[in-house]
Amino acid sequence: MKKEDIDKLIEESLNKEEAKFYHDLEEEGLFKQWGGLYTGKLKGWAILTTIIQLIFTVATFYFGYQFFTATESVELFRLGGIFFIIFIAASMLKLWHWMQMDKNSILREMKRMEFQIAVLSEKVSDKS
Repeated sequence: MKKEDIDKLIEESLNKEEAKFYHDLEEEGLFKQWGGLYTGKLKGWAILTTIIQLIFTVATFYFGYQFFTATESVELFRLGGIFFIIFIAASMLKLWHWMQMDKNSILREMKRMEFQIAVLSEKVSDKS
């Protein structure tokens, strides 16, 4: 049985409230997923890491510019090291955000599967 057939079967057996809940569990776009980071239990951490990430991004551009305009080799090594460390830190914070978005997506799909199983098991038990 195809996914579309299962979805159609489920939608036929739902009342309006259940159908709305089922459609709310559909896959979200990138910006909606990003906005979802700022809700739930980790909202404070997401806001804090976003602020830190913005600071690191500005610092990365600043030290990158300083690196490319430096004239002495000692200064190049110092600025290059600072640039590299801040760039890696900003990248790791970005990775944390993407991992949270992925986790939220997986949880949404698990809820959708639980809902499908509940509806189909109810339909099967009604037929018996």
